[in-house]
Amino acid sequence: MAAPEPEAPTTAPTRAKDHSPWNWLLFIPIVVPLIPVFFNGDSPRVFGFPRFYWLQLAFILLGVGTTTLVYQMTKKRGDS
Repeated sequence: MAAPEPEAPTTAPTRAKDHSPWNWLLFIPIVVPLIPVFFNGDSPRVFGFPRFYWLQLAFILLGVGTTTLVYQMTKKRGDS
């Protein structure tokens, strides 16, 4: 008796099927830190830290907030 032929593995789709307009918001935390006018100065100081340092922390919060918002607005809600 011959051994059965192994099945060819199925390939996963190469592109995501989610084309939600909410995904465009993910460009905000990428583009905003690239604008040099935000870094061009020493004042205002927050707790003695120059603008560059506290602005980096603000950009992290912007990224986390934007990612959380997009996730909450695009996740599937029990459509299984």
